[in-house]
Amino acid sequence: MLRNIYIKEMKDSFRDRRTLLLTVFLPIIMMSVLTIFYESLISTDEGQTFTLAIESSISVEEESLLTDYANIEIVKADDPAAIVREGEAQAALLLSPSFFTRIENGENASVTLIGDSFSQNSSTLMGIVTNILTSFEKTIITERLIAQGTDPSIIEPFTIEQQESSGENPNVNLLAMLIPLILALAIGIGASPAAADLFAGEKEKKTMEALLMTPVNRTTMLFAKWLTITSIGSIIGIITLIVVALEIAFFTEHLKAAVSFNNQAGMIIGIAVAISIVYAMFCASLLMLTSIIGKTVKEAQSYSTPVMMLSMFPVMFLSSVGINELAFEHFAIPILNLFSLLKELLFGVVDYQHVFITIGSNLICIIIIFIIGRILFKKDKWVMN
Repeated sequence: MLRNIYIKEMKDSFRDRRTLLLTVFLPIIMMSVLTIFYESLISTDEGQTFTLAIESSISVEEESLLTDYANIEIVKADDPAAIVREGEAQAALLLSPSFFTRIENGENASVTLIGDSFSQNSSTLMGIVTNILTSFEKTIITERLIAQGTDPSIIEPFTIEQQESSGENPNVNLLAMLIPLILALAIGIGASPAAADLFAGEKEKKTMEALLMTPVNRTTMLFAKWLTITSIGSIIGIITLIVVALEIAFFTEHLKAAVSFNNQAGMIIGIAVAISIVYAMFCASLLMLTSIIGKTVKEAQSYSTPVMMLSMFPVMFLSSVGINELAFEHFAIPILNLFSLLKELLFGVVDYQHVFITIGSNLICIIIIFIIGRILFKKDKWVMN
């Protein structure tokens, strides 16, 4: 009987084209857009051209500081700041009068950069120009020290070299936030329509009474519906992992370079699939509860919205936490442990203790929520309108 109810609910869930669109295609489209967005976010500015406004009165020698850089297009104007405000240039460079003469005479010379720090292109251009001027400044200092017979190394007693302790590509941290977020959103968005329809939808359509009149135990019926929601969420989660993996492998460059599984690809993929199914079970339990409480599909969806929003908070908590700083609580708290464990896996770390803590804590919560749902489903007050 359980199998028959489960098969019937699965067929009903995938028979509706609107539900199929919301359940399968919408999450995939959203995840594809997110993947492309994150790839563009970490892409370098190679090949991109920026427009820099300078004064018309600038000398040829002063302009030569910038002419060797192909990605900077020079625009001369009487009022470079106005060009920036009008959006015709990303930044403006203003040099003090007789800039090179002042430097040669040992006098103070000033440089003013005008741009919009809230604009990525403007900030990038100002950073490039600042590096150019900093390099030019070091050249002048070196020449002055040599002219005075002083070793230039006296002003640079040591050098600083920064290395990643994990030895991984720095972009993997961004990927460690992207994959769990994509997975959590996909499972939640994919399972939500089916969950709302299986309980609140039955009450709204007045078909729940007919189901309860059948000689089927309510616990069996509840478990079959929960299993349906779990199956849909798991299918969406696995499809999402496959789609995102293929997109990263074939359509991205920087995200692909950031992935390193340290010869444990099979194990890591297997654990990722397992934790996706466990999270789908947890998400199905919450959505089942909101659907039982809701009297209509719309009301059930209103209750489930905060559940979907919960998946956004771990990004804020874990964005500044390194994998060596992850503690017990990161793997014991549901939803947060999905992000924590997948972050470890993407860094190529497989800690079975953390895996068992994650799965165990989720199973405990699933059992508790399912018991609450069973208590409510046993009462006619919650299953009938």
